[in-house]
Amino acid sequence: MRYIIIGGSGHVGTYMIPQLVRLGHEVVNVSRGTREPYRPDPAWKEVRHLTADRTSEEAEGTFGRKIAGLQPDVVIDMICFKPESARQMVETLHGEVQHYISCGTIWVHGPSASVPTTEEAPRRPFGEYGILKAEIESYLIDRARRAGFPATVLHPGHIVGPGWTPLNPAGHFNPQVFSRLAKGKEIVIPNLGLETVHHVHAEDVSQAFIKASQCWSTAVGNSFHVVSPVALTLRGYAEAVASWFGKETNMRFEPFETLKDKLSEQEARSTWDHIAHSPNCSIDKARRLIGYEPRYSSLEAVKESLDWMIKHNLIDVT
Repeated sequence: MRYIIIGGSGHVGTYMIPQLVRLGHEVVNVSRGTREPYRPDPAWKEVRHLTADRTSEEAEGTFGRKIAGLQPDVVIDMICFKPESARQMVETLHGEVQHYISCGTIWVHGPSASVPTTEEAPRRPFGEYGILKAEIESYLIDRARRAGFPATVLHPGHIVGPGWTPLNPAGHFNPQVFSRLAKGKEIVIPNLGLETVHHVHAEDVSQAFIKASQCWSTAVGNSFHVVSPVALTLRGYAEAVASWFGKETNMRFEPFETLKDKLSEQEARSTWDHIAHSPNCSIDKARRLIGYEPRYSSLEAVKESLDWMIKHNLIDVT
């Protein structure tokens, strides 16, 4: 089969594209051509690369036609961020593709009323990113069920793996939090540290996209969570990381309303986003319908990321 991967040079594509090649598929990676894969793999030599500027080509109405012209069997779209982008895909690919799989986000949910949150829970997104992704999901699933467009949407959690800085136990991405935990120094955690985060290894996200593409009859017209088996509380996450370095966790808790003034603007925004969402998502549907079975727990995925950062001297743990 011919797979067209839009935005395949990112973290997930680094795992997904070589695996598709090894499965015997023809793969075309459509990207801006500005990034190398996170991990080398000889399979990349068998991949066709097509450079495209999605934003400008969509504005001209040519991007969808370019993808259709590649005569795809499966299109995996990792970078669909606006409803108008999804509409162009549907309008140009309807009748031209066997399966269109779009990358969403667990942010489509907003705050949960009960956990683990299922895919059938009412959508209450907030923030531009979550709202737009929820609109894309709604549109694609509607077109699948009403008009027969073969769409599936996968919703990853906080993606981690070698080459990326993981979301940390304080709810943002400053790697110094990990350094302080490794040294037994104090870290400040918002509120009581009982909000949750839900990581997923990029390799497991890759697995989900491939399995969805292999399960056409049960995947089309559905969306699926793609996360680790269980979420982490912030304090539980911090305790685990400190234990990896043989340290006791030195945590201080502070209400976010006062803590935010001590953080950078970016850190405060990220922390609020994560504690306000506090995701804890079920993967029962993905297990049942597409055979998704994550290899990594949240902590295993984070540890692999941290090991890579330590090896490359990106954080000081001594």
